[in-house]
Amino acid sequence: MKVAIIGTRGVPANYGGFETFAEELGRRLAERGHEVTVYGRRGFVDPSLGRYRGMRLVVLPSIRTKHLETVSNTLVSALHAAVARYDVALMCNAANAPFIPILRWTGIPVAINVDGLERKRRKWGAAGRAYYRLGERLSAWLPNRLITDARVIHRYYRRFYRRPSEMIAYGGDLEPPTTSATLERLDLQPDGYVLYVSRFEPENNPDRVLEAWSRVTGDRPLVMVGGAPYADDLIRRINELADHRVVLPGTVYGDGYRELLFNCRAYIHATEVGGTHPALVEAMGAGRPVLYYDTPENREVASGAGVAFRFSGSTSLETTLEILLDDEERLARLGDRSRARVAERYRWSSVADAYEEVLQTLC
Repeated sequence: MKVAIIGTRGVPANYGGFETFAEELGRRLAERGHEVTVYGRRGFVDPSLGRYRGMRLVVLPSIRTKHLETVSNTLVSALHAAVARYDVALMCNAANAPFIPILRWTGIPVAINVDGLERKRRKWGAAGRAYYRLGERLSAWLPNRLITDARVIHRYYRRFYRRPSEMIAYGGDLEPPTTSATLERLDLQPDGYVLYVSRFEPENNPDRVLEAWSRVTGDRPLVMVGGAPYADDLIRRINELADHRVVLPGTVYGDGYRELLFNCRAYIHATEVGGTHPALVEAMGAGRPVLYYDTPENREVASGAGVAFRFSGSTSLETTLEILLDDEERLARLGDRSRARVAERYRWSSVADAYEEVLQTLC
């Protein structure tokens, strides 16, 4: 197949879950003999790179504002892809659904991975929420195939739009790191720190995690990996809340990310909006004990492999951390359960099998 992956910032992955998804799926499809092209955005991907891990890269411009960056790049990507005449296109993000007709009018079948309910993110005003609701509706009706990555989202589209979807999970079985340069640079010891990874956005609660951490006793470091291009006020608040025990390395990808992930004592997942969150699945795949914010989506992924928390009450994050971090036996048991759950349900090879079947069917 000639496959186009459209709607992410591109590969190599250097931003978020959709970018890791494009890289992990795209390179596996390329290894299986398919011609895979990943569209990306200037400012995130080096235009001179050309190819990466068997994938062809097309890097196009965007309007660099919070509201227009994604849709402007997807518009020009869809126009480019329509002329290139692929056998099938995989679009990412429900916000990009309005551009599906550009591809379908030229005879290119389209599958769309909608992710979670993006309109619930607190960073969007009324106009942004209305646009994302429109994107949901169009995602239900315009593509040849609708794909969801969590059963909660699968049920949502079936209930509210009366549309079936193909439920394909996210992969979490990353390769263990072979380096330790990032740990050394940040002066961290294996099993000696707690890790949080997420974009610094309100619904990912980095500030509330820091507030909880300030009430946890001991000198163990909290490493908070992340950032966001349009969240200056929140990032300023994070810097104000961080005490001497908090390490803020910014965004970390590739080998450095895997070093931090595989060597942490426990992983905190505080996101409250979305479907299956990549960092949560990857932490579990690394065999880490996970503490997750108690939402239906997070419960679906972690199930009995993690510990749920709230930001108040008897299951508050600080209380959960105080109880768990010194319980060696429980930490080991949770880590084993995490690894086993990913091996059972969230393997990239199985994800690639499912997407390959869907895309070949559309062709």
